[in-house]
Amino acid sequence: MNIDLLLGVGIRWLPINALALAAVILLPVSRLACGLLMLGASIISTLLLVLYLKQSCKLGHLEEHPMDPTLRIANETLPYLRQGLNMETATKTAEIIRKLTDVAAVAITDRERVLAYLGAGSDHHHAGGPILTDATKTVLSTGELKIVESRYGLSCPQKNCPLETAVIAPLKLKGEVAGTVKLYQTRRENVSPSVVKLVEGVAQLLSLQMELAQLDRQAQLVTIAELDALQSQINPHFLFNTLNTIIMFIRTNPETARRLLIRLASFFRHALKRHGHFNSLKEEIEYLNTYLILEKARFRDKIRIIREIDENLYDYQVPVLTIQPLVENAIKHGILPKEGQGTVWIRAFLEEGEEIFFEIRDNGMGIPPEKLPLVLKPGYGSGNGVGMSNVHERLKGLFGDEYGLKIESTPEQGTSIHFRIPLVCKSSEKEVSRIK
Repeated sequence: MNIDLLLGVGIRWLPINALALAAVILLPVSRLACGLLMLGASIISTLLLVLYLKQSCKLGHLEEHPMDPTLRIANETLPYLRQGLNMETATKTAEIIRKLTDVAAVAITDRERVLAYLGAGSDHHHAGGPILTDATKTVLSTGELKIVESRYGLSCPQKNCPLETAVIAPLKLKGEVAGTVKLYQTRRENVSPSVVKLVEGVAQLLSLQMELAQLDRQAQLVTIAELDALQSQINPHFLFNTLNTIIMFIRTNPETARRLLIRLASFFRHALKRHGHFNSLKEEIEYLNTYLILEKARFRDKIRIIREIDENLYDYQVPVLTIQPLVENAIKHGILPKEGQGTVWIRAFLEEGEEIFFEIRDNGMGIPPEKLPLVLKPGYGSGNGVGMSNVHERLKGLFGDEYGLKIESTPEQGTSIHFRIPLVCKSSEKEVSRIK
């Protein structure tokens, strides 16, 4: 749609803080959904800001550029400010602002010190140093944009400071002033309204990016906390029962006891070691096999395991502690309560070339129909071990609501738990990314 047409029907500036507030209110549990929300808010806010500048600054030199500077600043600073406001990201941002605007100097501060300073006066205004000008301190105190049209208004303690005029705008985080962005000139002339609008828009843009960076960090902390909670729930009864089995073998078969102790150590080393949120399927299967060896030592022929796992998928990534808890659940609640031997099938194969399909199926006791809707609700069950609800919520949190567990069960016949995940691999930077 034509921009002038949009302006003609009355589009006006929507405060960026409203978008940030919406992001806070609508912040979902899912980190992926949170990222999409942030990206959408950034795009919308940038477009609205450009429309506003285009409407308000028709007489300023901003119109001389083929693209509004604020849009270009938004595009180029986004990768940095999404990491939060610090000396490194502030310096990158200041470099971009100075490159795209006709100003003598750019400064970005937090509440106590100068995070970045580029341009005239850099001999005494430096990054890492304290805030020198009274005008900046006033903006930090009041939270209001300030226009300084004389060097006396800046009140810089250095007598030979070349700075003559400035526009100083507050950077706000959740309504509180977190710093300032400042554009300086060395010419003795009135500050152009277009420059004022530019600084105001840039400050609001940077504030939004800081809000989104904080939301992103909070989402990461939530996911990390979920993983920590999951790792801390390793079933203590499994440990005690396995140790009792090993003690029994110490009397009857010391060599078997020794091998089981090694397996037990390997099991807990894997479970408690920090892997991040993903591990290779091969490592997860090795962890599962260690668990099954320990269980088979306890229950002998009571448990029969059938694996159908495509080894071509071994190098792909899966969320840690996902498969083993589901197999443990099948053994504990499906096979052990039934009479005679029970079987657990573990399947993993490529589905439609884009996703890995997993199924853990048993021919055990099954789940009563009235309990089936409850098993994926947080807190349901005995509270021992990693519950299915925990795995269910983590899958949804990592990939989206459509990627949770699916359960089919018939009493006295067995239960099938299946889920799918996108094809995921590790990049050369050791980060996890989805294969498109």
